[in-house]
Amino acid sequence: MDERLPVEKALGISEGDAHIFRNAGGLVTDDAIRSAMLTTQFFGTKEVIVINHTECGMMTASGDFLSEVLRNSGIDVDQVTVDPALPELKLPKGIFSKWIKTFTDVDEICTKQVELLRNSPLIPEDVVIHGYIWEVESESLRRPYERLSQKVNTSEAMGTQKHKQTELVVEIGTLIE
Repeated sequence: MDERLPVEKALGISEGDAHIFRNAGGLVTDDAIRSAMLTTQFFGTKEVIVINHTECGMMTASGDFLSEVLRNSGIDVDQVTVDPALPELKLPKGIFSKWIKTFTDVDEICTKQVELLRNSPLIPEDVVIHGYIWEVESESLRRPYERLSQKVNTSEAMGTQKHKQTELVVEIGTLIE
C-alpha cells in the first residue's frame, strides 16, 4: 500500500505486466491467498514476488495497542465482521490483535510471507516465489537480510508505539505473472 514503492519501476516491468496486490504490511492474508490462488490456478501466473519495505508503519505499534485504540474509540473488536459480504465470518474472541498482523522485523516478515505462500495448498508447487525488501532510504530492492543501508529495518529502530496513538503507514505485497 505504501506509495513510496514504485512497483513497476522496482521490478523493471511495465504497467499491466503484473497482477499487483497491495495491503498493509505486504502480508499473506486470506485475501492475498485467495488472489494468489486465482491468478496462479486460473490465469497462468508462474511467479509470485512479495515485496515488503523498510520504515514500515506496521512496525510502529503492536496489535494489542491498536486494538486498545479501537476499543477506546467505541469499537468492539471481539464482534467485528472481517468480511462484510460474509457476515457469518467472524474472528474468535481475543484474536483481533493477532489478525492485524503487526511485526517487528521487515526481513523476518518477508521470509515468513514467502514460506506461507510456498506452504499453501492453494498455490501450485511449480510457482516460483521470491521475497524482496524495498529500501525506502536507498530506493532499491534487496533480498531479506542483505543490507544496502543500515536504516530502519526493525520496530526497535522505528520506535514501536505501545502507549500512545500512532498513524499507520502501510506496506506492499506484489504478485507478478
